[in-house]
Amino acid sequence: MKHVVVRECGDFDFPCGYELDLNKTELKDCLGCWSCWLKTPGRCVHSDLNEFYKAYLAADKVVIFSKVSHGFVSGNLKTLFDRIIPLYLPYLTFKSGESMHVPRYESYPEVEVYYEGEFSTPEDQTLYVEYIHRVFYQFYSTCKVVKPLSEFPVEERLG
Repeated sequence: MKHVVVRECGDFDFPCGYELDLNKTELKDCLGCWSCWLKTPGRCVHSDLNEFYKAYLAADKVVIFSKVSHGFVSGNLKTLFDRIIPLYLPYLTFKSGESMHVPRYESYPEVEVYYEGEFSTPEDQTLYVEYIHRVFYQFYSTCKVVKPLSEFPVEERLG
C-alpha cells in the first residue's frame, strides 16, 4: 500500500512513500488566479507542491498529522486544502443535492486525520471533525478517521 504523510505534529516515524512536513515547508497561498484550470490545467502556477500532487494521486492512503490552531486547522493545512483544487475540474456537478467540482482523475486516496491540540468546547471539536469530513467529501476521498493523535494505532508507529 502506498502512503503519503502530511505532518504538522507527531514525533514518530511512519512508513510512507512521500512526506510533506508542514513544519519545514511554507506553502505559497492560492492566488485565486484560476491558472490551474484555464492556463495550465491540473498544475498550479506555484511549483512548490508538484511532487506532492504526484504522490497524492498515486497514494492509496494519505495520513495527516494535524495541529489544532485556535480550535481549527492551521493556516498551513488550510492552504494545502486550498491548493488541492488543481486536482479537480472547474466544472460543477450535483451530488447528494449539492454542487461539487467534477473530479479530474478516476480515483483519489483514502484519508486519515490525527490531530493534536485542545478545543474550548465539545462543539468546537465537533465542528473541526465535521469540517475535515466535509473537505474530503468534496475531494472525493473517503475519510473514515478523524481522531486525536493519542489514538493513532501504536502498532503503526515505528519510532
